[in-house]
Amino acid sequence: VAGLGFTLFMAITVVPNIFVGLTRAAPATKVSISDSYLLGGDILAKADGVDKSMVNVYVLDKNSKGVKGVQVSLSGMGQELEELSDVDGKAAFELTSTTEGTFELTASVGGVPLAKTLKVTFRN
Repeated sequence: VAGLGFTLFMAITVVPNIFVGLTRAAPATKVSISDSYLLGGDILAKADGVDKSMVNVYVLDKNSKGVKGVQVSLSGMGQELEELSDVDGKAAFELTSTTEGTFELTASVGGVPLAKTLKVTFRN
């Protein structure tokens, strides 16, 4: 009977704690859309299909820390491009065009568009 009491005690006290410890996921880092942003470099490029305009989207949490592995979309040049954010929260896009013009780019993070847009211009 004493052995049964110890076994029951172990089943009630120890086993549930083990399962809770093994099944508890780490808290997910939440993306802050208001802290995430779009940044362009070389926003004036030749419309030769070779010259590149660099656009980076930074996916951040509420503490301005980068969030890795988030789907980022960039649209505004007739097609939607997609990248995953890296360990620093950056999704990098290299844009080329053979069409002259100014394009207004919109970035979406996890399907939610960022408030600010960015204009890039391609000229011959």
